[in-house]
Amino acid sequence: MIKVTESARDQAIRLMAESGVEGSFIRVGVQGGGCSGLMYDLDFDTEEKEDDKVFEDNGVKIVVDKKSFLYLVGTTLDYSGGLNGKGFVFKNPNADRTCGCGESFSI
Repeated sequence: MIKVTESARDQAIRLMAESGVEGSFIRVGVQGGGCSGLMYDLDFDTEEKEDDKVFEDNGVKIVVDKKSFLYLVGTTLDYSGGLNGKGFVFKNPNADRTCGCGESFSI
């Protein structure tokens, strides 16, 4: 399961409404790359795939491909609007190490 904080929910709902695409949801994934070996991938999507895992938390639908799910179990999606920049932030209990920018990790 992937949890969604209130600030991430509010920002996601706002961005999805601005996109004007009905039925959109958050697609979260993991791909190779970044300075720690694995990178998070977050996008809005409207089509589920056969092997997707589907969750809903805090009123937001989250879809994760089967492979990425293994790396993301128990992760919380947050949104930070602080002085160091704005953006979605992953709090992943499975990550052994993260890079300084928080966009990549290793297990």
